[in-house]
Amino acid sequence: MISVFQQHGQELLTGLGNTILCSVIALFFSLIIGSTFAIFEVLPSKFLRVIGRIYIEVFRNIPLLVIGMFFYVVVPQYILPMDGFTAGTIGLTLYTSSFIAETVRAGIQAVDSGQMEGARANGLSFMQAMWHIVLPQAFKYVIPPLGNQFINLVKNSSVLAFVAGFDLMYQGDMIASATFDTFNTYIAVGFLYLIITLPLSYYMRYLEKKLA
Repeated sequence: MISVFQQHGQELLTGLGNTILCSVIALFFSLIIGSTFAIFEVLPSKFLRVIGRIYIEVFRNIPLLVIGMFFYVVVPQYILPMDGFTAGTIGLTLYTSSFIAETVRAGIQAVDSGQMEGARANGLSFMQAMWHIVLPQAFKYVIPPLGNQFINLVKNSSVLAFVAGFDLMYQGDMIASATFDTFNTYIAVGFLYLIITLPLSYYMRYLEKKLA
């Protein structure tokens, strides 16, 4: 493993940087999109509830690789030019947001309905009550499953390797193909993934205890 870092450290660090960048972008937008569709599912409007359910069921039940390949192959051919990194990041964002939506929805429904009723009785609109009263409590409930989704997102970013996203897994594949040293190469790649996921895992545990 050490020899891989010595000979191909620059490529691995480039891949690590792209993996982190992809994960951060996907995390930010999947949290926003997922929370939005989670709210759709609990709105009084039946039309918006149906839209939210369709979005979640579609992206949750299609494999991530298929979504990524759609944006890498189909979208550039018929709609808009797109590189592998962008295609993979969009696919990862949409896929993860569907799971986050279900997680956040469960958190919203775990909040006592009296919280919403009390907020509405005091003059807040539905969205004001949701933003200021319900969502802060809901996110406390869903910290553990959200943490798992964030960690899964980082690991799922390896899908970029299939769409020439120049991420950590892609660089590992290139090094293994060139050197035939598959054992040490993939041990090194796994070690770098641990550098990302372990601190995130411990931080989520700390946050869960702090908010308990």
